[in-house]
Formats: sequence, C-alpha cells, structure tokens
Amino acid sequence: MPGFGRKTGLALIAFLANAGVHADTLTVAVASNFAETLRSIASDFEARTGHDVRVVPGSSGKLYAQIINGAPFDVFLSADARRPEMLEAQSLTVTGSRFTYAVGQLVLWSRDSEFADGGCRDGLQKLGQKKLAIANPLLAPYGIAAKEYLLASGLWDEMQGNLVYGENIAQTLQYAATGNASFALIANSQLKQVKDLDGVCALSIDDGAHRAILQQVVELAAASDAVLAGQFLEFLRGPKSRATISAHGYQLPELQ
Repeated sequence: MPGFGRKTGLALIAFLANAGVHADTLTVAVASNFAETLRSIASDFEARTGHDVRVVPGSSGKLYAQIINGAPFDVFLSADARRPEMLEAQSLTVTGSRFTYAVGQLVLWSRDSEFADGGCRDGLQKLGQKKLAIANPLLAPYGIAAKEYLLASGLWDEMQGNLVYGENIAQTLQYAATGNASFALIANSQLKQVKDLDGVCALSIDDGAHRAILQQVVELAAASDAVLAGQFLEFLRGPKSRATISAHGYQLPELQ
C-alpha cells in the first residue's frame, strides 16, 4: 500500500497486540480487606479461562473516587453496599450486576504483651495513653463499623485522643503489627496474615454492635470487555469462589 511504511506497519502491529492483551486482561478494583482473597480467586479464574486478572487494592472510598473520575476498572469489589449503590444510581454500572459477595466481621486484635493476661476486651477499657488503630470511617466501611462499635460501647468520645486512622484496613493492621498502636479493629479475614506474629489476643466483635458489613460487587459500565467481566462475576458467585471466601474468614451471603 502506497505510503504504508515499515515503521507504520510495526506501530500498527504493536497497537493490535496491545489491544489484544488489554481485551484479555480484567482489571479489578478491590477493597483492601479482600485483596488477598481476590488474588486466590483470580488465580483460579486465570487457570480456568486463560485470561489475566489485574488486582488493584485500596480503600473503598478512594477506589470509588477513582471510578467516578474515569479510572479504567472493569469490576469493583467494595467493602460496603453504599458505594456500589451510588455508582448504580449514577448509571456507571451494568444493570443487574450488583450483588453481595461476602459479609465481613470485625475483630479487635493486639500484640501488646501488657494486655496478654487481661485479654482484648479488658485491655481496650484500660488503654491509658496507648493507641487504638481503626480504618478511616470516611474512606473504609470497616472504619464505619469500628466507629459504630465504639459508639455502642460508650467509648467513642473518651478515645478521641487514642485513635490513629489507617487509610484502609491493611494500613490499620500494620499500625498494630509494628507496635505503633496497641490495638487495632481489623477484618476477621486478616487474622491469617498475623498468624506468625506474637499476637496476645483477638476478640470477634458481636455483629449486633454495628451494621452488617455487606461487601458488594458491580460490573462497571465502562468495562473494556463486558463479556469477560460478566464471566468473572459468575465465577465469583460459583462454589469454588464461595469456598475460598469462607476459608478466608468471611461469612457467605445467600445468593439471590
């Protein structure tokens, strides 16, 4: 073809190759608490389909902000129901794609040896000048649950000087794991991450002390490959994925 030089041809080949890779790669934004679980599910999905899954973790609030500003995600796994509902209301999701994939549980955890004998519940009542890490309630659903628990326990006001805020639940755990906080209110699923640390106590918070942590997923309307995104959501609802979710410390919702 006249004017179609070697450089132009190579550029076109490169473009088509990249386009093909993009079409076969699913980009999934996921709340930090679920990132490790998702990587396990993604590995199973890749083995079954031959497609790649790119996992992008972060706080639900920050990921939501990125999505409404045009971030190129295909699927969003939030740690709450509110943000998927907001995206749905803004017509940024595929109609009918939203569902609850996991129910989270809040846990109070410490590795501060000073509280080894009294346990987590007593230790929280006797913090003194020590710190309690929670996820930022403005960004993270587990932070909202932590605040609700402290309010229900009558501790929220008196602990204002003790609180340190993680940008997400992963950073919240890090504060307590590194000794920068004596306690942290974390996700039950994170207990697997700290099994090799010398934790002194872990206390599951009663579900009645905060609103249920319903973690929902949506397929985004701007997904680069709607068929692949739909396949992934079906896989997420399947028995193998649900077994993985349960094994990582989440409660399973009833499928609609």
